[in-house]
Amino acid sequence: MNDTLAVILAGGKGTRLEPLTRDRAKPAVPFGGNYRIIDFVLSNCLNSGLRKMLVLTQYKAMSLDRHINLGWRDFFCRELDEFIDIVPPQQRIDENWYQGTADAVYQNIYAIEKEHPKYLIILAGDHIYKMNYHPMVQYHKEKNADLTIGALRVDCESAKEFGVMQIDEDQRIIGFQEKPQHPRSIPNDPGHAMASMGIYVFNTRFLFEQLCQDANDPKSHHDFGRNIIPSIIASHRVFAFPFKDENRKGQAYWRDVGTLDAYYEANMDLVSIDPQLNLYDESWPIRTHQKNLPPPKFVFGSRGDSDRCGMALDSLVCSGTIISGARVERSVISPGVRINSFAHVTDSILFEGVEVGRYARIHRAVIDKGVRIPAGIEIGVDLELDRKRGFTISNNGVVTVAKTEDLSSLEPNASTLSPIRTDSGSNNIIAPKGLSAPPSNNYAMVREMDRMQRDTKE
Repeated sequence: MNDTLAVILAGGKGTRLEPLTRDRAKPAVPFGGNYRIIDFVLSNCLNSGLRKMLVLTQYKAMSLDRHINLGWRDFFCRELDEFIDIVPPQQRIDENWYQGTADAVYQNIYAIEKEHPKYLIILAGDHIYKMNYHPMVQYHKEKNADLTIGALRVDCESAKEFGVMQIDEDQRIIGFQEKPQHPRSIPNDPGHAMASMGIYVFNTRFLFEQLCQDANDPKSHHDFGRNIIPSIIASHRVFAFPFKDENRKGQAYWRDVGTLDAYYEANMDLVSIDPQLNLYDESWPIRTHQKNLPPPKFVFGSRGDSDRCGMALDSLVCSGTIISGARVERSVISPGVRINSFAHVTDSILFEGVEVGRYARIHRAVIDKGVRIPAGIEIGVDLELDRKRGFTISNNGVVTVAKTEDLSSLEPNASTLSPIRTDSGSNNIIAPKGLSAPPSNNYAMVREMDRMQRDTKE
């Protein structure tokens, strides 16, 4: 693979994932607790023996840049001609940002040419899957192809969101439609179509020629699927390479987590008894940046108080998390989360550094990084109330709380607040140390205790 350079397109806005992409690029969105979305394609490259990578960024790339610099630089040795370089828009050719996928590569011809690769493999940085790219590059060479496209069998309804290919008996592509309303099915398989995965292997010189021609076409959208591929299938050798899954499950796993519901479902799959995505396969590790954090901690369960027992059931719980007398079910808990006593989190995704106050309830929600949920607040329980609060609610009723949300002014549901118990199990309300007199109600007590706890940590 020394003659192959990987170009990873990581500059999309990801507008359908708002508000998770309000402050970060889509490839930088956390996934599965420990990971970022881009970690999957980068791990695929590393596991495939690809050690020359250009990551093309554009929108809101700061957190993505930081993640790659912290988590991925150490896997490469410059002295051995190995690298992962982050390439923002250079505006070497014109003053525009990238106009399409083909234009993103075209504007970086200079950076690519410097490495003198014979082949280019172009990848999207925002899909979840496991694939060895080496057999695809070998297939491209054996077919003497100008372009080889990764192909995935999907149902015809889903194919409307893909480029759809027609192939002959030799796997040569003889037809291509980008996101057709009526996808053409596979012969003898009327319910399915052959979809493009957005994975391309090009002969470098051939690609440069096509990009230069496309750049001079004022009517072009400068996109691989809409322009480059349809223009060459009749005159050049373009082949499909059937997706070979490294996930080692019954069905091939490939996900575009481009909407809130798709993102939520893909995460919830991970907490099932037998998830479709296998994160525990040591033969195909998914690498990422791991902070130096202590193990997760669950407390108060041994004190004989059944109502104040820190536990997590059917959940992923990452390092640095403290579940202090709270209950977590079917959820993904990212690093450094704290869930305080009597809180209940179900079917939810909590990003790094989230703090959940006492007696709070979170159900079918995605809580972004660093959000503090006040005591007694319910999220995901009453969708109409969440709508009035300005939270984003997906088509399937998943509530998303953005990173910048200030929830301190929200009023709690009084019915969720029970008398606070001390560590000794007493039912009496006792003022925290430092208060001259206890507040007049349970909610004020909880707020004051949480405030003092934060002040101590800060």
